Amino acid sequence: QVQLVESGGGLVQTGASLRLSCEASGRSFASYAMGWFRQAPGKERECVGAINWSTGSTKYADSVKGRFTISRDNTKNTVSLQMDSLNPEATAVYYCAAGRGAYYGVSYSRDASYEYWGQGTQVTVSS
Repeated sequence: QVQLVESGGGLVQTGASLRLSCEASGRSFASYAMGWFRQAPGKERECVGAINWSTGSTKYADSVKGRFTISRDNTKNTVSLQMDSLNPEATAVYYCAAGRGAYYGVSYSRDASYEYWGQGTQVTVSS
C-alpha cells in the first residue's frame, strides 16, 4: 500500500518560515519525481516544485523560487518543503505527490504526471 503523508502545516505570521514533510512508504521511489502542490480557496491547484528522487535535482515555480526549497532524505524516505518569507498568498492546502511520469520527463508541474497523492496539510499565513 503506497502512502504519502504530509505533516508540518499550521498557522504562522507573515515573514515566518515553515517546513513541511512528506513521508513516503509502500514502494521504492527511486524512479519517481516528488512534487509539492498547493491549492488556495477559489484557485486551481498549483505546482510549487519537484525533486528527482534519484539525483536530488529540483525545479521550482517562478512564484516561489528563491523562497521555497525542496529536499529529500533517502534514509528516512521523506521529502521536505522549506518555506521562507511566507506571506498570506501562501495560504493553501499543500499536497505531496509522487510521479513516475514526472521522473521520466513528463511535465513535472502537471497533476497528470503524478499517480500518488497525500491528503494534504493546511498552511495559513496571517497578515
